[in-house]
Amino acid sequence: MAQKQQARSSGKPQDSGSLTREDFDGGPVSIDEIETGLFLGNLTAATHMETLKSFKITHILTLDSVPLPQHILEASFLTTKYIQIADMPREDILQHLESCVNFISSALDQQGNVLVHCYFGVSRSSSTVIAYMMKRHNLDFQPAYELVRGKRRFVQPNSGFITQLKLFRRMGCKIDPSYQRYKMHRLRLAGEQMRKAKILPQSFHSVVRPDPDITRENPEPIVFRCRRCRRVLASKSHVLEHKPRDRLPREGTSTAVPNEDASGETPPPTQTQADNISAPRMLEQVAERIRQSSLGSPGHESTPNHCRSMLFIEPIAWMHRIMLNTQGRLYCPKCEQKLGNFSWINACQCPCGETLSPAFYLIPSKVELSKAVQNVQTTV
Repeated sequence: MAQKQQARSSGKPQDSGSLTREDFDGGPVSIDEIETGLFLGNLTAATHMETLKSFKITHILTLDSVPLPQHILEASFLTTKYIQIADMPREDILQHLESCVNFISSALDQQGNVLVHCYFGVSRSSSTVIAYMMKRHNLDFQPAYELVRGKRRFVQPNSGFITQLKLFRRMGCKIDPSYQRYKMHRLRLAGEQMRKAKILPQSFHSVVRPDPDITRENPEPIVFRCRRCRRVLASKSHVLEHKPRDRLPREGTSTAVPNEDASGETPPPTQTQADNISAPRMLEQVAERIRQSSLGSPGHESTPNHCRSMLFIEPIAWMHRIMLNTQGRLYCPKCEQKLGNFSWINACQCPCGETLSPAFYLIPSKVELSKAVQNVQTTV
């Protein structure tokens, strides 16, 4: 049975020098019990001491742009966790879901009562509670959402959070860095940062993968090499695969990322298109053999009939100045042959019609696929 209480915040002045929320009015106390011990509410509920004591709250999970007042954080009977996040579709709530779900689970395992809240208790906090319900009861997004909404009728995650919750479920309610859709999610966020700052922030450096040519333990057996000098450029797990749409590019849409390098030089677009169209059939012929070998990182999505007209890959450490430029050309780090292009901010459309953004791609005619057999590299 859902429990509700209506009240006003005490409005008592805070100690000098401590953070206050006096300039904010979240309305009356609003709190609902989603299941035994798990409450979802608004900021006013989380700052109203009488409400916290009445519902025997022992843990508070805050998802907001500002933390709770100091007198709440210092309350001896409370354990708190704060996630700084705005209620905007482009905010990355996905990176916090696993730790938030673990916080809720830990509180309930200790027979405590946990209040999850944001400002109104509508989007950010409800997303976290839905994530918990998906994991706890092995539910897809829609039934978990309906379960929570049945207890608190006005919950409504924003559209971006819904997409991230569905991705969280597809990954088994945990973060799987090898999952392709998660890779693209992180790349899109990195692209937005590059658009704003023109430089890749430290927090997104992990999207740039290590150079596979550097000797390391358990190297992947399927690699892509420069056709001219045979320098290893990418491993199979770096490929962002897509299915061909079997249609021509839309009128007015480029089939390549703008080929602008640091100097601003742009080659004639007809040359790039010619390189893409001249992709060898070799890659098409070996694609099925590679898929059947089941090689690559765990969790790597693999479906038949992947397009090889353009080879989209993750950003890799050998790519010169990609952390400092929003777009440009990709050159082989050994022989300096042009291999492809990249753009953090513009979409690239493959000749098959599929688009990716951000996009890092190698022209198939410039690379070759190799397979290592008993430590001997042989071209497939």
